Amino acid sequence: MKNLMIAILLTGLTLAANQTFAAKPGATLDKATVNARQQQKLNINKASAEQLEAVPGIGKAKAEAIVSYVQTNGPIKSQQQLTEVKGIGDKLAAKVAQYLTFE
Repeated sequence: MKNLMIAILLTGLTLAANQTFAAKPGATLDKATVNARQQQKLNINKASAEQLEAVPGIGKAKAEAIVSYVQTNGPIKSQQQLTEVKGIGDKLAAKVAQYLTFE
């Protein structure tokens, strides 16, 4: 029983250490962070391509297309206007809108 408790304790410490050392200082938002911070929405007009890429459903190409659209056409003011970005349709715009603000 004592050996089992020691094994469990060491396993827990190892897992905790892996999580601690795996974090990259200054890392950009990832999908897990975005999910955890659903209350904190990302401003689509001020976000970098890397930040947008972390939003579930938006990959690298779409993130770059959004940034390019904003630079060329000005701020995106609504979910409907987001569909004007190449590669983003109504379904995707509706899916990602919960993570974004259009200020």
